[in-house]
Amino acid sequence: MAPTIDVIGMACTDEKCDFQPIKFQRRAPGAEDIVIDMKYCGVCHTDVHFSASHFAAFGMKPEYPFIPGHELAGICVEVGSSVQKFKVGDHVGVGCMVDSCQQCAQCLAGNEQKCKKENTGTYGKADAHGRAAVWPPESQTKGGYCTRMVVHEKFGIYIPKSYPLECAGPVFCAGITMYDPMVEHGFKAGNRVGIVGLGGLGQMGVKLAKELGCVVSAISRGKQKEAAARRMGATTFVDAKSAADMAQNAKSLDFIINTIPAHHTIDPYMPLLTESGKMIMVGACPTMYAAFLFGGNKKVCASLIGGVKRTEELIILCDKASPKIQPEVAVKTVQEINAIYEILDKGNDNGVRYVLDLGSLSEATFGTCKAPPPALKAAQGMDFKTVLSEALKLMGCPCCK
Repeated sequence: MAPTIDVIGMACTDEKCDFQPIKFQRRAPGAEDIVIDMKYCGVCHTDVHFSASHFAAFGMKPEYPFIPGHELAGICVEVGSSVQKFKVGDHVGVGCMVDSCQQCAQCLAGNEQKCKKENTGTYGKADAHGRAAVWPPESQTKGGYCTRMVVHEKFGIYIPKSYPLECAGPVFCAGITMYDPMVEHGFKAGNRVGIVGLGGLGQMGVKLAKELGCVVSAISRGKQKEAAARRMGATTFVDAKSAADMAQNAKSLDFIINTIPAHHTIDPYMPLLTESGKMIMVGACPTMYAAFLFGGNKKVCASLIGGVKRTEELIILCDKASPKIQPEVAVKTVQEINAIYEILDKGNDNGVRYVLDLGSLSEATFGTCKAPPPALKAAQGMDFKTVLSEALKLMGCPCCK
């Protein structure tokens, strides 16, 4: 058996994020691996942050050429001799992780995202535990903007064939990012839940909270997304730019899930919570990292993705719901990645989850990606000084108000 398989991917060569097709190799499948013929991959705002090296201050530096993507969906075309979970022809996805230690208490409990020895991300990480081998050896994992994926069966997610394949990838990132804290914090019918931000995460949050029987308030700056929010299932729409709206809805929410993926102050949203209410930070911003790293406080905490078992539970929930819970997606060709990155960086006013049609990626793609690099803002607040400042605010430091 050859030590590698040939793959075509979409990569950027520096933080300017000008994506072009490249040829690279993945490991040949081992006994417990599967090979996925990639059909779709969602584009997450975190892809932008990583590709543009916004997290470099935290030691998360991309290795260029860099191939992101952790919302994978495709068809299983090969299984290793010991694989039991999948068969050829199955629809399969991969989310934000491709390995973890599989030995610590968190991994054994199905919380691989909290692995005590650190999970291996689908892109931008070293093979720390032996089930995510890369080529060349010692390089970083490469994500789902590609034609083929090799993954250990443990980290593959079975997708029911009744669920639209183009919608599945975002469930494994945006969906589980919203669903995991709902389960962990015991969301139940009748809870009053606010969703701040109505992009890829927020739209799934509205739909999932409604499915759990919660009374949902969608919170956004301006009225542009009100009709979409109500169509998704929000009972109430709160314009965060309207003092009257904010005052009218004061102390009305048991939970807020904040999905904003940029540096911002959470202060305007806190009065919307009841005395015992809680804000859960899930968007990649300094306050989320502060709450995650330093523990938050009784009113603010953080949550990051979810484990394999709960992700498998989620895709079944989405498929069996009536109507099915699906992200609002816009399917695009790989030639449009640069434009998508610019849209996401500007706040994604469309509120959709962009999904790459990987049928548009082949030998014929070379020479066709002529769009200019995206005009991206510099990273804002993605440094230890800002995160520490936000942590001190959460701790109640009077000097940091």
